[in-house]
Amino acid sequence: MSADSIYAVAEDKMEKSLEALQSNLSKIRTGRAVPGLLDHVHVDYYGSSVSISQVANVTVIDARTLGVSPWEKKMVTVIDRAIRESDLGLNPSTMGELIRVPLPSLSEERRRELTKIARNEGEHTKVAVRNVRRDAIEHLKGMLKDKELSEDDERRWQDDVQKLTDRFVSEVDKVLALKEQEILTV
Repeated sequence: MSADSIYAVAEDKMEKSLEALQSNLSKIRTGRAVPGLLDHVHVDYYGSSVSISQVANVTVIDARTLGVSPWEKKMVTVIDRAIRESDLGLNPSTMGELIRVPLPSLSEERRRELTKIARNEGEHTKVAVRNVRRDAIEHLKGMLKDKELSEDDERRWQDDVQKLTDRFVSEVDKVLALKEQEILTV
């Protein structure tokens, strides 16, 4: 494995960690209707557990209401029950074949809890990024030991990996700042 490929693999893994953070943060409810809010809610569909987006169309009706239109009429009650039983604290109402999911406004205390949850997700992502850095540096040191790299090249690659890590940590901070602002906006 070359130093270039070690760097590329590290960059790819850090990018995936950032994407995972963004995905996890999208599941945190902010009081604003977002179709991705129901992505982790699963329903039983012919014996297998699938997400709601695979059996229904999830749309935003207005700023605080989601609309769920099942593709099969018999799925209306199943989806309604799954949303009620989820950990989101939502109370859907069924109107024929459309399930309306109003999002209640958040209390100040709940907003602070959600901010803490978001920060915790951010810390986990930073730890993941730093672990990728550690692994990349270990590979570089192994290449130095095996005489595949000179000491100067190894030092230069370590600096590059550190700069990459710093860039992704600052990206995590930016994503967190945006999410906190979104959560705390009334």
